[in-house]
Amino acid sequence: METSTVTEQVLQLVTFTLANEEYAVDILNVQEINRTTEITNVPNAPGYVEGVVNLRGRVIPVINLRKKFGLPEKNADDTTRIIIMDIQGVTNGLIVDSVSEVLRIPSDIVEPSPPVTSNTSRMFIKGIAKLEKRLIILIDIDKLMGEAVQL
Repeated sequence: METSTVTEQVLQLVTFTLANEEYAVDILNVQEINRTTEITNVPNAPGYVEGVVNLRGRVIPVINLRKKFGLPEKNADDTTRIIIMDIQGVTNGLIVDSVSEVLRIPSDIVEPSPPVTSNTSRMFIKGIAKLEKRLIILIDIDKLMGEAVQL
């Protein structure tokens, strides 16, 4: 008699918003989530790099995801957060409009990115999770950052 050992894979994600859309990254890459703080500009940095922050004595590059995604700029407010992440072994901060929740979802509700997205944006999207009344865009953070930002 053959037994099936198929186990449903569960994804653990941190969800956040940008321009009223919901995105998610793998929780294993997230080190912490902070309120915005003073960011020091870095000359000649790529346009999407806001600058650097001092995080308990460590200098961390901070990337504005709105700029990286080509979305309209927005001033920081009370809900703006910096997600501190390990990206390819390098610590970076990502500025997002707000952090929503930690979510556990079955991997089988994630569909590939639709063909209407550009090849460039599709490279950064792992897939789209369909929940009851929500669509959550799963970001492949390693591909999004390409070479991790090291200033």
